[in-house]
Amino acid sequence: MVSPRLVAKIEAEEPTLRLAVLIDADNAQAAVIEGLLAEIARFGEATVKRIYGDFTAPTSASWKKVLQKYAIKPVQQFAYTTGKNATDSTLIIDAMDLLYTRKFDGFCLITSDSDFTGLAMRLREEGLTVLGFGEKKTPEAFRNACHKFLFTEVLRPSVAIEPTASPQKAGNDQKPAQSHPPIEVAEVKQDFPKKFVLAALEQSSDDAGWAHLGTFGSYLTKLQPDFDSRIYGYKKLSDLVKAKTDLFVIEERQAPGSTQKVLYLRAK
Repeated sequence: MVSPRLVAKIEAEEPTLRLAVLIDADNAQAAVIEGLLAEIARFGEATVKRIYGDFTAPTSASWKKVLQKYAIKPVQQFAYTTGKNATDSTLIIDAMDLLYTRKFDGFCLITSDSDFTGLAMRLREEGLTVLGFGEKKTPEAFRNACHKFLFTEVLRPSVAIEPTASPQKAGNDQKPAQSHPPIEVAEVKQDFPKKFVLAALEQSSDDAGWAHLGTFGSYLTKLQPDFDSRIYGYKKLSDLVKAKTDLFVIEERQAPGSTQKVLYLRAK
């Protein structure tokens, strides 16, 4: 079940959670750090930011370039034995120490390693929100142990392709070719789960078949923590439902006691 704190954050505009951000340098990419921290800021305040790894190793060179810029505290961990990951143990111990301070509302675990599944489950047992961030290769067990899991591929800087300008004819009286904005290309896309989404809509709708967009989104996350509209090429869930005119009928309604409008949808 999704934490009430997370549901409140999804429906609110301002961050409300105090979050501890713990990064497994052995299983995370430095290229996504800017997008990663921006995504975390949507849920709350990163009051602790720590990264764990052997920063004397050449593989950690990319991380050393961004730690100071983003105020991330490195926790150096040498490998005690070949083939054993001491980094995981150190991160888990630190997470439990932070848990027992009772100062945090949730944890952000940045890793693609299934070894942290037990940690995620333990944090949830304490009533804390667990947000997971990892690559597409992340095992399903860890993804489902989190309240919300996001693929880091969608957090990479957007790749842009400039359209090829049409050749100009000779002569000085020709106007310059009109410039067009770059076309963004999504790095991660997969087939749209039509059956799953429609089943979730049915479960979250009222007797008339209508569902509030926020309620629908929360239910999607409950059923599938790694559901993210960006995987399917849409920046927001609202953009997705508006684009899928073959699946949904949408309606904007006046919010009670407010001048703002809220989006409702039902199956077509």
